[in-house]
Amino acid sequence: MTSWLRTYVSVPLCLLLVCLCAVEASGAGDSVCWSPTISSCAECLRRGPQCAWCFKEDFLDGTGPSQRCDLLEKLLHKGCEADFMERSEVKVEVNATISSTQVSPRDISINLRPGLEASIIVAVQQLERYPVDLYYLVDVSASMQENLDHLKTVGVALSLRMTEHSSDLWLGFGSFVDKPVSPYINVHPSKINNPCSDYEIRCRPAHGYHHVLSMTKNMSEFTRVIKRQRISGNMDTPEGGLDAMLQAAVCKKAVGWRPEAKRLLLLMTDQPSHLALDSRLAGIVTPNDGLCHLENNVYTESTRMDHPSVGQLSDKLLENHIYSLFAVEKQQYQWYEELVRLLPGSYLGKLGLFQAPNLIELVVDAYKRLLSEVAVSVSVEDKAVSRYWVSVSPICPDGATANNQSCLGVQPNQTVYFNITIGLYSCPADVEEEEVTVVIRPVGYNESTVVRIQATCGCSCGQTKRCNDDSQSACSGAQDGLNQAQQLDHGPIKNSNRDSNWKCRAEGSDVDCSGRGVCECGRCVCEPSRLGTVYGKYCEKDDYSCTYGGGLLCGGRGVCVSGECVCEDGWTGESCGCPVSTATCQSANGLICSGQGRCVCGVCVCDYLQHSGDFCERSLAHQSTCQSYWNCVDCHVSHSFTQQEAGHCNNSCSHSVGYMDNKSGKQREDPGVQCLYISKHRCRYQFLTSSQSGQTQLYINTRPECASSGRLVGTFLSVCALTVLCGLVVVAVSRLLLQTRGRSAGGAPEDGGYLCTGKDLSYIPTTNEKTVTYRRDRPTDRPLEMHIQVPKMPLGDPWQY
Repeated sequence: MTSWLRTYVSVPLCLLLVCLCAVEASGAGDSVCWSPTISSCAECLRRGPQCAWCFKEDFLDGTGPSQRCDLLEKLLHKGCEADFMERSEVKVEVNATISSTQVSPRDISINLRPGLEASIIVAVQQLERYPVDLYYLVDVSASMQENLDHLKTVGVALSLRMTEHSSDLWLGFGSFVDKPVSPYINVHPSKINNPCSDYEIRCRPAHGYHHVLSMTKNMSEFTRVIKRQRISGNMDTPEGGLDAMLQAAVCKKAVGWRPEAKRLLLLMTDQPSHLALDSRLAGIVTPNDGLCHLENNVYTESTRMDHPSVGQLSDKLLENHIYSLFAVEKQQYQWYEELVRLLPGSYLGKLGLFQAPNLIELVVDAYKRLLSEVAVSVSVEDKAVSRYWVSVSPICPDGATANNQSCLGVQPNQTVYFNITIGLYSCPADVEEEEVTVVIRPVGYNESTVVRIQATCGCSCGQTKRCNDDSQSACSGAQDGLNQAQQLDHGPIKNSNRDSNWKCRAEGSDVDCSGRGVCECGRCVCEPSRLGTVYGKYCEKDDYSCTYGGGLLCGGRGVCVSGECVCEDGWTGESCGCPVSTATCQSANGLICSGQGRCVCGVCVCDYLQHSGDFCERSLAHQSTCQSYWNCVDCHVSHSFTQQEAGHCNNSCSHSVGYMDNKSGKQREDPGVQCLYISKHRCRYQFLTSSQSGQTQLYINTRPECASSGRLVGTFLSVCALTVLCGLVVVAVSRLLLQTRGRSAGGAPEDGGYLCTGKDLSYIPTTNEKTVTYRRDRPTDRPLEMHIQVPKMPLGDPWQY
């Protein structure tokens, strides 16, 4: 067996593409697996392939079983080793030793758990020319006499016509009428052997199915057999066509179906067919078993078994890789049109007359159309069909179109891929493992893919077989047994757990389970908290007392275990806020903090106070050094940075001088020490000093930053104008508000006050009368009222008490 654990981009015909469909764990992964209702390992693994169950005995002591179910990486952070985890893995294996020419692969094994699914891709290749087996199944009731005569000339003509499409054509023949029991036939002794005695015609007895000629390429033999056929007769209108079709399909040895050939079964009739349960009219209640019952080429169980159901017939046609063709008269076209929809790989032809040219065209057209359509049928064992689901998506080649679960218009030598997903809903009750077979059959092909599914329904939980979940409670059974034994010896027991409570107290504590849980059977069961999980042997630990960073527990980059953050890979620190990498501290020269400091939590911390900057690249000791180069820089500035005039600066510069232009985008790999020179024109010139091989080099920036005097004056005047404008706006708004308030105060007052007008603004009332009512805490029947006249003071008079 070959394990397939990779995804291939292109697939040869003999290979399989396997896609393991798993849900990606997102940022909300905590809620994917964990749920407070989970109480067992099986329930945990049913939540998805990314979930795992920790069966370690002392894992998070005191917590409920739901805390044992989580994402794999979460359980690792919480202290559960990988050896103590039960995981739900989807495993797909392909048996590549089985060769095939049309369908690939042929044998697949899948391990599934409830709630999971696996996707496989099956390739089906259309060959250019196939050998063809065509079996004529003809209704020989009396109404078909004329149609039977037309068959006598079909064999040779059809053989010649099919040479264009097939490398080898073989023909076979069989006949049917109906079940030879009442009420389908006349059971009078004179009618049994000759149903046509009333017409003075010699007919053959009625029969359910009679195989006449096995597959042969001798067209003369086929014609001779057709000429010897005689008609028969029955009583009712429907015939036993479906009963005969099933026998012709399953009796492969008698009919002579070739394994390598395309198999066509052509039913010719002018009447509809009986369906399952119709035989109850004749007292036949035994269902059809779908097996071959031919003795001396005669169907022996016709009078003892019911007609097959449409579903049963469809399964047998698919199982034996047979295309079904129906040649019916136009009066029965509607009935068989409904039937064809239920039979994969079937074709219906409407014939006005059963003449040889029409039959030949029917066979050729049906063959071409059926081969251009590639479809698959997926069947699950009956015992498990309700617990599995299957989806099929075709991937059609160029020029073909997808139609539900098939591709139409497929040309010879083209390959069709089918993406088939199989999922498991649930397992049977009280079953640890189950084996189920799923068969993928391309319709009409003599090759198929067998998928063997191993359903894992329980948890093994290591060598101890103990999952430490509610289904394996060690306390309940042991404590119940102990209590029963003590009751037999000493009678009823009171407070049986009191003696074991000391096991639930930490050393030096007089409180059970640290006050955050209850003691059961000598073990602490911690109480749930809305803040997080409380756990530990004495409920002394939790997962919410860690440091927060950026408003998130452990900065969102770790999990809290026993009050400490366990950080994810690449992060460290008390709240997982410090990157392990020193990339953020690397200066341009490739050194960490320019070699003058340490990288602490992703930030440079300089070793000495004289160093500063994000990368400790600046030094106070170098600032005084910059002044020693000012005369040299001033000389080059005064000579406009020209190489011809640079020689005049030899007296001021005892070292090498170069020019640089920052706007050109050129950057030096070694920036050296940055310095600044301000010229007499108030222009700022940046220059760098560096030491190479013991010699000092100067690099002067030829692009100064100058402050223009005209620009300064313009800025000053703009600020002044803006200030004056703002003052005028404030004065105008204040005056407008005062005028508006004056108009509103000039309205008629509610208390009858005096209204000033524009004609007499000098008159102001001298008194203002008010009524004040005083009440006590317990007012009397008549409250006391006082009238007070308050004279208004002149504007210039002082206030008098």
